[in-house]
Amino acid sequence: MYHSLKRWSWLFLLPTLAAFVIAFLIPFVMGLYLSFCEFRTVSDAQFIGLQNYIRAFSDTSEFLSALLFTVEFAIVAVLSINIFGFILAMLLTKGIRGTNIFRTVFFMPNLIGGIVLGYIWQLIINGVLYRYGYSITSNAAFGFWGLVILMNWQMIGYVMIIYIAGLQNIPDDILEAARVDGATNSRLLFHIIIPSVMPSITICLFLTITNSFKLFDQNLALTAGAPGEKTSMVALDIYKTFYGRIGYEGVGQAKAVVFFLIVAFIALLQLYLTRSKEVEG
Repeated sequence: MYHSLKRWSWLFLLPTLAAFVIAFLIPFVMGLYLSFCEFRTVSDAQFIGLQNYIRAFSDTSEFLSALLFTVEFAIVAVLSINIFGFILAMLLTKGIRGTNIFRTVFFMPNLIGGIVLGYIWQLIINGVLYRYGYSITSNAAFGFWGLVILMNWQMIGYVMIIYIAGLQNIPDDILEAARVDGATNSRLLFHIIIPSVMPSITICLFLTITNSFKLFDQNLALTAGAPGEKTSMVALDIYKTFYGRIGYEGVGQAKAVVFFLIVAFIALLQLYLTRSKEVEG
């Protein structure tokens, strides 16, 4: 029976494998090839070598500026989301009244689409700035912090749930034994709690890093890159290059490939570093 199942087990993999090949592998390979081509449609692609990549990096006023803005945003957003999410998780695992209600309320913004969130926060922020004669597109700093606030509001509840799951898995015996031995709250936090929830930290960092770099809908709805493309993130810059400039489809595809490699490298590096800190057992 076991050998029979093992012999035909590959059949059970076929649906998932087919979906992976059709939905990811083939489009990825085609996109990689098109980044070396000049094209308007896939059928008229002509191979031109590295010219698209040269044009992408020659246009430093746009792509590299968007990349720098994205990196700055990602650093601030990732740190703030994880810090506030962890603090909320700590507070909501103390057995206070109404914990389940608070968890639901904090998680709900994650259910709202990015475009809707962008327009909601545009109205809120402009409602405040108009009183002082400004708008969110008056200054790049307004757009930057508007995106940070929006991203925090959307994702803090999501990472909070993951941190709560990690905190609830810490045995009470370990915490009680540490308190009996005279451990202070700061020692408990840095020497027991944080090392114990490193798997949750790994997941939350991965999700927030990748989502921060890939942010598109919210950026488009909140600022659309204004003023003067100073608040364009890389995903929005790629979109505008591909769909907004005639003859630049290949350049947009080249930017997308470079962006994929950058995000993949950062995400894999983060996974390696945080997994090496996880406590086994």
